[in-house]
Amino acid sequence: MALAIEKEALSVYLVDIFPQIAEDFRIEELNQDRLVMRLLTAERHLRPGGTVSGPSLFALADVSVYAFLLAQMGPRALAVTTSASLDFMRKPAAGKDVLSECRLLKTGRVLVVGEVLMFSEGMDKPVARASMTYSIPPR
Repeated sequence: MALAIEKEALSVYLVDIFPQIAEDFRIEELNQDRLVMRLLTAERHLRPGGTVSGPSLFALADVSVYAFLLAQMGPRALAVTTSASLDFMRKPAAGKDVLSECRLLKTGRVLVVGEVLMFSEGMDKPVARASMTYSIPPR
């Protein structure tokens, strides 16, 4: 199945509808099977101790699934998160960007279920895993 919107157009669309995230996230890779998103880690994303904060990892997971949903279904800005679960598995590397690998596990008429693995740049093992469900607005 072909993507409804390609990487460059999706990046522009995300900045258009969510300008507040423009300096935090960048789509690194997009194809029919997965989306890779980068959290451009800055001081505001760190918690005491210098590691990436849980809310920043949650935002990365949420934006990743939302962006991949848009890539698959086309620009439908009203899709909303209905369920989220996040497992923190190891400490992210200090001062490194975090990359997400997002896959959509089920795309239904009303609900989309996505899974996201997050990796500190340069680390082979994931630092966190998220499962997110989105509700799709009626056409």
